[in-house]
Amino acid sequence: MRIENAPTLTIEHPDAGAGQSVVARGVWQVHAFSRRGFKDIEKTLKSLAGKPVAWDLSEITSLDHIGAQLFWSSWGKRRPEQLKLDPKQEELFERIEKSGQIELPRTRKSHLQWVITLGGGVLSFFEHLRGAITLIGQVVQDIGRFIRHPLSGPWREVSANIYHSGFQALGITALVGFLIGVVLSYLSAQQLRMFGGDIYLVNILGMSIIRELGPLLAAILVAGRSGSSITAQLGVMRVTEELDAMLVMGISHGYRLIMPKVVALALAMPLLVVWTDAMALIGGMVSAKIELNLTMRYFIQKLPSAVPIVNYTIGLGKGVAFGMLIALVSCHFGLRIKPNTESLGRGTTTSVVTAITVVILADAVFAIVFSGVGF
Repeated sequence: MRIENAPTLTIEHPDAGAGQSVVARGVWQVHAFSRRGFKDIEKTLKSLAGKPVAWDLSEITSLDHIGAQLFWSSWGKRRPEQLKLDPKQEELFERIEKSGQIELPRTRKSHLQWVITLGGGVLSFFEHLRGAITLIGQVVQDIGRFIRHPLSGPWREVSANIYHSGFQALGITALVGFLIGVVLSYLSAQQLRMFGGDIYLVNILGMSIIRELGPLLAAILVAGRSGSSITAQLGVMRVTEELDAMLVMGISHGYRLIMPKVVALALAMPLLVVWTDAMALIGGMVSAKIELNLTMRYFIQKLPSAVPIVNYTIGLGKGVAFGMLIALVSCHFGLRIKPNTESLGRGTTTSVVTAITVVILADAVFAIVFSGVGF
């Protein structure tokens, strides 16, 4: 069955000594190409590719870009020497010809690409370092302003951040702390039983949890939970242009957004450290009771003499430092997010990873500085 106004190609053979000529007729648009007709036309065009024939497209009823592209591809992406076009078709083929002349920029790869990458990474690091130092200076100024004028300070923002970052994190920190205490006590009890040192389980658990694991565990959980929330909150405010609106209204980002988060985490983290320590020690007591038959009364009585009080102070100091570092890192990356969703996701991920890394580095610094204290 023949389709009305279907695209056709007619190969005409003039008198001897003259070349072939091809006349195109019908509607050369994408909707006019039936499955069978398109294959026949494509086959005919391929057979004519590279041959010195005269083309006559003036009798085509309608031509769109798809049809013109078929001819252009069969011509080897250049006009044949003998071509007859309708004036309306001239503009279409000119656009196709110009688009084919555009050359995409080539990416040149150097043999020293690793040096370029390393240099870019170093420059990016110092850029982030400069931004972090600027942010710390701004927070110190805002805290000084808060101390001078406490009545007009952002108390509601501080209270709300303490609730979200501290109170709502009690459940996850209690669960993880309890399980860590059980695991640490169980593994230590198996080793101590081999050497008859069951009574030293209190020393191992108390020192490791109160001085190291409690603050570090609470900080990692808060960095993953609250740190990502802070970065995402500031990033969404950037995307929705709320930060720009605050500047227009004369509201300081540092005083109303960043400083309350830093103060809130500095207050909430020591309390979370105490809570995590308690849950981890309870888990250790339960495991010690099951494994070594150490009573909880003995555990509680032995703990103050096994762990000097200065270790508890070091743990609380770590909590304050870790909380401030998490808040600063999260705010730093939150303010650097660009107004698009891709940057929001990438910035949140980078913020969490960086916050956890900074916390571990800070814990190593604490371990070196206070290596001779509390033993």
